[in-house]
Amino acid sequence: MASKDLVVFWFRRDLRLDDNTALYHALSSGKPVLPIFIFDRNILDKLEHPSDLRVQFIHQHITSLNNSLEKVGSGLNVYYGNPVDCFSSLLSEYPVSSIITNHDYEPYAIDRDQQISDLAKKYDITFQTYKDHVIFEKKEVCKDDGTAYTVFTPYSRKWKAQLAAHPIALSPSESLIDRFHLHTAWQAPSLNEMGFNQAAFDFPSQAPDLQLMRTYDETRNFPALNGTTRLGVHLRFGTISIRKLSILAGKQNETFLNELIWRDFYHMILDNFPHVGKGQSFKKEYDRIQWRNNEHEFEKWCNGMTGYPIVDAGMRELAQTGHMHNRLRMITASFLTKHLLIDWRWGESWFASKLLDFDFASNNGGWQWASGSGCDAAPYFRIFNPALQTAKFDSKGEYIRRWVPEWEEFGYPLPVVEHEFARKRCLETYAKYLGKE
Repeated sequence: MASKDLVVFWFRRDLRLDDNTALYHALSSGKPVLPIFIFDRNILDKLEHPSDLRVQFIHQHITSLNNSLEKVGSGLNVYYGNPVDCFSSLLSEYPVSSIITNHDYEPYAIDRDQQISDLAKKYDITFQTYKDHVIFEKKEVCKDDGTAYTVFTPYSRKWKAQLAAHPIALSPSESLIDRFHLHTAWQAPSLNEMGFNQAAFDFPSQAPDLQLMRTYDETRNFPALNGTTRLGVHLRFGTISIRKLSILAGKQNETFLNELIWRDFYHMILDNFPHVGKGQSFKKEYDRIQWRNNEHEFEKWCNGMTGYPIVDAGMRELAQTGHMHNRLRMITASFLTKHLLIDWRWGESWFASKLLDFDFASNNGGWQWASGSGCDAAPYFRIFNPALQTAKFDSKGEYIRRWVPEWEEFGYPLPVVEHEFARKRCLETYAKYLGKE
């Protein structure tokens, strides 16, 4: 192999061989390609539970990737540690000319990538990233004056117009899979070696259910039904292509397509308004609110013991499965921030620790929407009534009984707070600190 003749492809939030933008560019370089994955200890060491299913999901899919690569005489190099240390070791071992990967938009990832880029410069090699995780990013969809949108509806209209003018182009990386030239023996740390356990768990299928997508607008708000695709975890880790899914959605159901556009919208907000990624409210005046932050009540909310069955059902589903129905995400978030007056950042952090499909931009956007502090948010005076939400979306109590079987029995906790009292308290508190009095 000639000096510095090797391209490193770094798998991250794109754990697939098909329609992978950066992988396509790496394989099109004409140079040998070394595929790698890094179990990042800066992330893993902060996870609290040894049975974190997300690590298991990743391990399962990188194993599958390696199996596919071995069929074409290649293999996946897997590292475990600090990415800078891992790349320092790799660059001292291989004659690398460039590192290629896809964009990552989260605050930590941006800092990490800058460190890797700086390291690459020391070795006189290039560090290149490509758009893959979203359809449109940054200011690719913006107002006519070049500024970023802060309201979803006009953004979505412009998004669709832009897509019509520039149809989605796939990156046929799977057609170049035989261009992986370097084979290394599979040496990945086991879950146990990294301090995690293997759990018996069936992850959602990554195959889109077309019939479900066609009826998505009719079923998506009813948590007792199998009415959502459960594809979030696959989008989060890139085991399916957002481009292929968007093409499908455009053919099947506009409501489902709008959900994908919300995903782009929140990533755009994070990029153009980086203060939201630093623990600040999008609407900065909301940071004046003095939250009650009652730890005992927060614990009741986390454990699904608030005495409000629809809230408790959502929280227990999350704890047991790593999934929460989108309607329940809104109900539980509204309850925490407005009934209990607990800082939305507490809830954001809890969801981040539990959701299989945790995505910083969407999670932050959703929590700020619920609290009223975000862009295009529910107004501060909109307070979900759990009883009315139950009557509208789980009128027979099927979803509630699934997760809170004791809700009609003696011993189920009394409501942690009375609704009308909480509503009045919330309105008074928000008005006081937002100058709405």
